[in-house]
This record gives sequence, structure tokens and C-alpha cells, in this order.
Amino acid sequence: MIGTLLSGRFRLEEKIGSGGMSTVYRAFDETLERWVAIKLLHREISSDSDQLERFRREARAVASLSHPHVVTVIDFGEDDDHPYIVFEYVEGETLKERLRRVGRLPVAEAVAYAIEIGRALECAHLNRLVHRDVKPQNVLIDSEGRAKVTDFGIARSLEAEGLTATGRVLGTTDYVAPEQALGEDTTAQSDVYSLGICLFEMLTGEVPFKAETQVAVAMKHVKDPLPDIRMRRPEISAALASVVERACAKETANRYSSAHEVVHDLEQALVIEASRSGEAGGEATSVLRSLPDDTAEFGALRRFRHPRRRVLVMLLGVLLVAGGIVFVIDRAERGSTGGADVAGVPRLTAVKLDTSGAEDFDPFGDSDEHSEEVSLAIDGNVATRWETETYTVGDLQKEGVGLIVNPRAPVAARALDIVTPIPGWTAEVYASEDRPDDLASWTRISGGVTVEDEQRIELDTAGQSFSYYLLWITALPEGEQNAAVAELSLRK
Repeated sequence: MIGTLLSGRFRLEEKIGSGGMSTVYRAFDETLERWVAIKLLHREISSDSDQLERFRREARAVASLSHPHVVTVIDFGEDDDHPYIVFEYVEGETLKERLRRVGRLPVAEAVAYAIEIGRALECAHLNRLVHRDVKPQNVLIDSEGRAKVTDFGIARSLEAEGLTATGRVLGTTDYVAPEQALGEDTTAQSDVYSLGICLFEMLTGEVPFKAETQVAVAMKHVKDPLPDIRMRRPEISAALASVVERACAKETANRYSSAHEVVHDLEQALVIEASRSGEAGGEATSVLRSLPDDTAEFGALRRFRHPRRRVLVMLLGVLLVAGGIVFVIDRAERGSTGGADVAGVPRLTAVKLDTSGAEDFDPFGDSDEHSEEVSLAIDGNVATRWETETYTVGDLQKEGVGLIVNPRAPVAARALDIVTPIPGWTAEVYASEDRPDDLASWTRISGGVTVEDEQRIELDTAGQSFSYYLLWITALPEGEQNAAVAELSLRK
């Protein structure tokens, strides 16, 4: 077909891809003198009315979409029984090719691409279209580093009956949603699942499930739990891990209900990842700059493209951290979470804590509750936090989980102050002279308290000094999957 002139206008110059239904060529539009991509239906199936209708539907479906992260359809036609679609030509590589070339991506870059893919899907879903085959092979990275979703070849209108036989699985099984693998109806949530798997691969360099056959892989999506992404990429935040887990939930009731929801949480996660790393390169810079003003706690992070601005942002970050420390110290000196002394109540002073001694406490679980983050709860910076693992919404699924801190010297603490970005969880406080491994050996020094944004828990130590204090979380907030501590401090 190389050299063929379609409809007297499009000259096929180079084969750039091939699939089960069609072959894609780089072609030259001799009328408008520009490069385009031509998807040409295979001759052996062009006579199949169902296949031909699906091909035509792809052209109509994608032509209805107008979005910077969707590959644009320019034209549709037939030449000598060769149906074809004309797309904009995107010079670059597929996301899959990039992953094969460089392996796992920088965290912020991976999140940025997921946001752009999610925005494209959001546009499609608003137009009553579900892609049904979201995978890195169908994402193009252009010369400017932007992601563009292509190949809506098995897309289906949400308002129309599908053309495939009942029970047939369409899509690539490495990324297929459980309901799709079972041959059930696919919805926008199926695309969300596939996006979550793509993000998992971008962050870890590999897909979560592998097997000897495609059917076996599909069944793993149905039955096997998603591997713990933080075991494979420990440096990612709990917030980002939570997004991946929720996007890849087996049951649709536990999964994001829309692409809009997952994009919103990914935008928040991108801000967190950029602030943790102190920089954001590549496409992450462009995505950060596109966020609404109220998305980023550090709004200036969106200006990383310019070196001078990067320096200013770093200085701003230092000032924000210093401000957080001053805020915590000031609140400690005034002896009240509300910032004002209470008449007749002695002013409490901060207890110096051993930051290296902070640890998680999970005696009823797997003995690990994001242990690498515990120091963030006592680092004097309210912009960082320790989080529990992700649980069923509103259900901790065990007696509790906790965070242990130890003063530099034994102390009879009188209060424990907490700052949390996720209010509404319930906690108690325990203390011990040593550090027992079972909860029964700790001494309870407070009743149950529902923790608000800034919460003081009064402690009853009866004047006894303890070397270890345990914040014991007993219940999650309604509608939430975890609890978090931005700052914890003891008072005496």
C-alpha cells in the first residue's frame, strides 16, 4: 500500500502500526500539504457489515470529541473498498514505547500523564462514549510531551446496543476491568479501572498481573487483589497510593464513579508529590500550571518551568515550613489548640519528642502501617502527614491501629494535641514505661474522642511519668477510607 493515493488526496508514505482490524500509515495530505495518520481497514474484513459499521462508528464517535488530549479525527472515506479514517499526525511515541524505553516514570510525570488521559476520558464520557480499551499503546506522547488518547476502535455509545456478541471480551487483558473480563456491560467506570492500571504501570514499570495466557490474566483482574503499589514504589505518597487503589477497586461500588472524580484526586496527589520532591519536570509542570488556584496548597509549584521561579518556590516552601513550625510552637506556648489561653488554666508547654523513635503500631494487622511516614506526624510541619492504610469506607476492619511517640525523657504528659486534614475519626491515648507489643499491656490514659481539625485530648497520667505514648485510632470518619495525622505533640 506504500505509495497509494487514497481518494486522489492522501498518499501513504510509511506504515507506523497495525492491529486486528486495521493498519495505520503516515500519509501526506496533498490538498492541504500536511502530514496525517491514516487508519485503513483490512481488506479481508471490510466486507463484514458489522466490522465496517464499527469502523464507521469510530469515525463518528471520535469526530464528535474536541479535546487537546484526544487525537483529532479529520476525515473519513472509502477508496476502492478500502474504508479509512484520517487523524491528525502526532509525532512522538506511544506511552507503551516510552515505558519500554525508560522503565518506570518519575512519580510527578506519571501522575501528570494520568491526569491528561483522565481528562480525555472525561470528555468522551460527557459525550456518552466509553473507550473500552484504555492502555499505554493507545496513548500517544507528542513532541511537546503531552498525552493524547487514540484508537476509539471499540468505543461504544452508552445509549446504543453493542455490535459484539454477548459475553465476548473486548480490550487488552493487561488493563481490562473485572466486569469487562466477565463479559458484562462496560461503563465509564471500566475506563477508570483501566486508567488506574495504566498509572500502576507508569509508577512501577510493570503491569500488576501476569500469567501464561490472556484469559488467566483477565481472571486475575477479577479475583486477585491489587499488589501493594508502595511495596514496589515506596517513595509515593499515601494519597497517591489511595487513588490507585480506589481506581482499581474490583467492585464498582468501591471504585471512582467517574473520570472527573479520579482526575480531581490525581490533581491533589500531583501537588503533594511535587511538594514532596521539591520539583516537577516534564509534563508535570504544564499540568501543575493548569490547576485551579484552590487546588494547590503551594500554588507557586505550577511555575517550575522557569529556573528563577523554581528558586523562588523553593524559598517559599522554606518559609511555609518555617511558618508551620512557628505556628505549632506558638500554639504550644499558648497552651490551647484554639490559640488563646483559658482563664484559670495553667499554660502547657511542649514536650520534646525523639523523632527517630516515632513508629506505627498495628498489632491486629500486618504489623506495618506506613512505617516510613510516621516521622511526618511530628516534624513540626502541618503540610506533611502520616496516614493509615486504606480500608473499606468507614470501616477499619480491626480493633484499631496506632502511632507511638517517645519523649526524650520520661514525662507525665497532661495533653496530646492533634492536627488532622481528615477530621471525624475516633481515638484513645495509651501510655507505657516500656514498649509492649500487645495493646492489653498499655495503660489507657484517655477516653474515646472524635478528632476534629485541631484537637486536644486531655490525659490522665495521675502524675506518673511514661516513656511511650500511643495514639490509638479506633474508628474511621464516615465516608472515608483512612485517617491521618498532620501534626502530633505532647504537652506537660
